[in-house]
Amino acid sequence: MKFNMRAIAYGFIATVVVGILSGFAVPFTNATLPTVGYVLTGIIGGLVAGYLVTTGMADGALNGLVGTTLGGIIVAIGLVIMNVLFAGVFFGLTVFAAAVVIIALAGIPGAIGGALGSMLHDRSAARRTRPAA
Repeated sequence: MKFNMRAIAYGFIATVVVGILSGFAVPFTNATLPTVGYVLTGIIGGLVAGYLVTTGMADGALNGLVGTTLGGIIVAIGLVIMNVLFAGVFFGLTVFAAAVVIIALAGIPGAIGGALGSMLHDRSAARRTRPAA
């Protein structure tokens, strides 16, 4: 099992972007963007990380797990800080407790997404090596 820092970084960035964008509101309207759950966020971040890994499904799952967990930690820190600033310390600490559980659970979809991304990469690599009809 080998860590690929580029894959982890891309999975981290994808997790942070999807996690933050799912909570934004559209300016000057009452509409908010659709909220994407942590499971789907983990799978997307894991897919990105796993697709960049070229050494197998186990490495894809490991890199997806690490990338999504790091991204989940950063998103959770941002949410806790915002909740402490705008809703008070008690609510912020409650969000922190919930965030710890969600981060622990978000690694599982990240690992699944990483394995799927690695499988997709292997499949597309096999297609590239076949001769055209």
